[in-house]
Amino acid sequence: MKKLLLPLLGIIPLLSFAGGFQVNLQGTKQTGMGHLGTSFHLGASSAYFNPAMMGLDENKFSFEAGGSLIASSIQFQNGNTGVSESTDNPIGTPFYLFGTYKINDKLSAGLAVYTPFGSTVVWGDDWSGKYLIQDIALSAVFIQPTLSYNISDKLRVGAGFAIVQGQVEINKALPLPVGNDAAASLKGSATAFGFNAGIHYDVNEKISIGLTHRSKVDVELEEGDAVYSDVEPALASSFPDGKFSATLPLPGTTTLGIAYNVSEKLLVSVEGSFVQWSDYQSLDFDFEPNTSSLKDSENARKYEDAMIFRVGAQYSYNDMFDFRAGFYYDQSPIQDEYFNPETPNSDNIGLTLGLSGHIGERFGFDASFLYVIGTERDSEYQPANFGGKYASRSLITGLGLNYNF
Repeated sequence: MKKLLLPLLGIIPLLSFAGGFQVNLQGTKQTGMGHLGTSFHLGASSAYFNPAMMGLDENKFSFEAGGSLIASSIQFQNGNTGVSESTDNPIGTPFYLFGTYKINDKLSAGLAVYTPFGSTVVWGDDWSGKYLIQDIALSAVFIQPTLSYNISDKLRVGAGFAIVQGQVEINKALPLPVGNDAAASLKGSATAFGFNAGIHYDVNEKISIGLTHRSKVDVELEEGDAVYSDVEPALASSFPDGKFSATLPLPGTTTLGIAYNVSEKLLVSVEGSFVQWSDYQSLDFDFEPNTSSLKDSENARKYEDAMIFRVGAQYSYNDMFDFRAGFYYDQSPIQDEYFNPETPNSDNIGLTLGLSGHIGERFGFDASFLYVIGTERDSEYQPANFGGKYASRSLITGLGLNYNF
């Protein structure tokens, strides 16, 4: 019966930074520039990118709001049969809201609300990996009050406290020894806490450096609902509706960025992020009630630390328009033998473009375009003996508004 338990494992990563479900779209300006923003100030969104820079805003109040449309698809070629399959995902709609208030020349406060994780992946009811995943929908909202303090004209620091609210629903088929396949539906929600901190330093009039850290967060999912349907009457007692719980460590992330003002019009920047994925070694589940088919279990993940490299530029054409472009390379933390279609993450290459328009002194709009290429990968999830070739593509458009006074 151990094989029957394997399809129930692995859902909690989708509340986290795991696999291909991290959505780096927390600012339309920054997205258009390769998602850079640690070392230079672009408005209220600094509450997320580097809280130390909130004090650089010239306005008393600054607000930003925006969202994106994500069109994504994952292609899979089964390693045993050679059959090609793909997802049929709906459009994703992550959003963000930022507000900052300059209390005085030294101290600033801000509030950030954003959705770094939130999407739906639909493989279908009858694809070859249906016992691992059929479809999943998730949402995660971060609420982050933040403070910054200017130590001097060149040096500033900031920190924020994050409250994380997440929800997930997953559906998959269950292979039974008699009769047709059954279905498992797992739903749960979680609240977790963490922090982010940053420091920003102006080396001179042209060069600035930013350093940020986002803490590890332990997400504890308790009293999730496990519902089983289409179970043969003879096996119904082995799959009673019940509860489950699990704890997942979300990795800490440290980012270092350097910005250089080539001229009054041109800004270039580079960044590197170190993501401590190695904190995620195993996912343990506690089912209630337990039966001979539903036992508490441990499931190896064995993620490895990974890096993200970014480069981008902004050109201020005139008082009305700014143009941006960027590139990033995001390493996958998943080892080949633990590659699961629930989180099918390859090394990703991102190509970005952006535009901002200023309407008067107070109001402006931002637009971004992002194309993400998931490099082809031939991997296997050994615990279920399921593998093949994966590749993905995502096309993301973003729109933002900002207001300052």
